[in-house]
Amino acid sequence: MPRSLTQRCVAWTGPLALALILLGGCTSAEDAPAPPASSLQAPALSDSVLSPPDTTAARYRAALQAAHAHRATAPSLGALVQAVGLHFRGRPYLTGTLDAPSSETLVVRFDGFDCVTFLETALALARSAEARDSSYAGFARRLAQHRYRDGARVGYCGRLHYFTEWLTNNAERGFLQRLGDALKGRPLRDTLNFMTAHRSAYPRMAANDSLFGCVRTAERRLRATQRHAPVRYVPQDSIRAVYDQLRGGDIVALVSPVDGLNVAHTGLVYAGDDGGRGLLHASLDGGVVVSPDLQRYVQKIDGQIGMVVARPRSAP
Repeated sequence: MPRSLTQRCVAWTGPLALALILLGGCTSAEDAPAPPASSLQAPALSDSVLSPPDTTAARYRAALQAAHAHRATAPSLGALVQAVGLHFRGRPYLTGTLDAPSSETLVVRFDGFDCVTFLETALALARSAEARDSSYAGFARRLAQHRYRDGARVGYCGRLHYFTEWLTNNAERGFLQRLGDALKGRPLRDTLNFMTAHRSAYPRMAANDSLFGCVRTAERRLRATQRHAPVRYVPQDSIRAVYDQLRGGDIVALVSPVDGLNVAHTGLVYAGDDGGRGLLHASLDGGVVVSPDLQRYVQKIDGQIGMVVARPRSAP
């Protein structure tokens, strides 16, 4: 049976033995104009998540110091995201961290990651460095902006469970640029019902009809938007052909054909000094690592068929 949604990321081992990152529909244009400032307001967070424990504070300071060290020389926000991601190389893979608390709260970890919390953390840290903001509270608010729908209230129903909704929602608010059209991607279609079809695999939702209902409503909305604006992916055998269009720090979602669940893993494009393109990611087997050739990595994992790409952009 599949594990909890937040135990999400992997090497593929079978139709249901993968980390659960769920795809949603896409509604924004690839190069949408910057949204109004009101949509970029930071979410209100409780004091408990704005004052980290000592161990977290020390790891945060080290990571932010690394981000600031690269800020002046990084040619783009994406390059800065890659540099921050490399700071975490060797950190272990951690499962289920977002669902560990008994109720939804902003979970922040620097000692290990799953594949989505890894890229969320690297992106929020890079944005903090770009803004010359060294406060932990500023980082926490940026992290919440990425993790929750419209950067609003922290809650299970507001969490961006389906990863292409994560991409789309962050793009709509100006934090990302989707590259599906620019890369001449193929439309990806799915039933988008994995969470509700496997309700028992999600402990919070399994015993809570209200949470189940709100997730089902979200799935219906995502299916409707995907029908008229499907997410686009680059097939696995065509990935190397677009290497020259990929930049370090681009966000990659690896696509699988499992019904109702069509993203199996996420990571960052790694731009090597030799001009190659790899994957910087939190791996189930090795923690945060660089897989040196992106196309080869996707091709060797049974059941993955391609990739969706988005580019970090400086906030308006």
